[in-house]
Amino acid sequence: MNQFQANLILLITALIWGFGFVAQRMGMDHLGPYAFNVCRFLVGALSLLPLLFFLRKKEGGSTEFSPSFWKFSILAGCALFGGATLQQVGIQYTTVGKAGFITGLYVVIVPILGRYLRQKIGRWTVIGCVLAVLGLYFLSIKENFSMGWGEALVLIGAFFWAIHVQVIGAANKRNLNPIKLALVQYLVCAGLNLFLSLVFETFHLDQVILTSGAILYAGIVSVGIAFTLQVIAQKKVDPSRAAIILNLEAVFAVLAGWLFFTEVLTTKEWFGCSLMFLGMILSQIKGQEQEKVA
Repeated sequence: MNQFQANLILLITALIWGFGFVAQRMGMDHLGPYAFNVCRFLVGALSLLPLLFFLRKKEGGSTEFSPSFWKFSILAGCALFGGATLQQVGIQYTTVGKAGFITGLYVVIVPILGRYLRQKIGRWTVIGCVLAVLGLYFLSIKENFSMGWGEALVLIGAFFWAIHVQVIGAANKRNLNPIKLALVQYLVCAGLNLFLSLVFETFHLDQVILTSGAILYAGIVSVGIAFTLQVIAQKKVDPSRAAIILNLEAVFAVLAGWLFFTEVLTTKEWFGCSLMFLGMILSQIKGQEQEKVA
């Protein structure tokens, strides 16, 4: 696989994730947000089993379920639960496009959190953060300086996605098996959502059947296939370039919202999206270059 093919695979991954917001919205036509997440992440976990079987002889990390493995798997699962659940609930009250862009802010929040963990950040990362926040204002803040309930939930969820990235980064430094960690974190996320669903929702098997298309896309395609594609492609693409391509998820989310729900952004909201996207790119390209120099 050459560089062009790897970049194309990452672009397809971003496309899958962007259109995944449509599946998440459609999935709640018959299921509550917590029940949908239960099904989505259980299917996602099952979809990783063939990959684990295929890679069982090529594992580069530890094959033991050590205390460190369980600690980071559970932490990652809890962070994933926070991000995915807040996003799933919030998407009921906002557009697919807005949810995609606000979720993408996690790439800006990651270096901010890293600063508190004594990780160096460069001035371009700071500039990127400022642009992203300014863009969020134009995208989400209303005339009375208030933010909608849906946008607020998705924004809080972005912080959990950023925490998730930091947890996964720490796990990678300990050479833990990434596929096994992904499997366990999906199960943890599904279990926590199951608890909330049993407390706050009621659902039946026929509802799950009616939502099976959205569940299969969100579980197998968004989680299983896209995760595998990302792992394969990033063997040939450096992290900064990969992050730029994967950030196109937000753009594809806007396109998906327009195609499936006829969602249209105002000029002000498009301007906000542009600022956020520019901020995301700057925080990745220049930020990582500056960190290497520092």
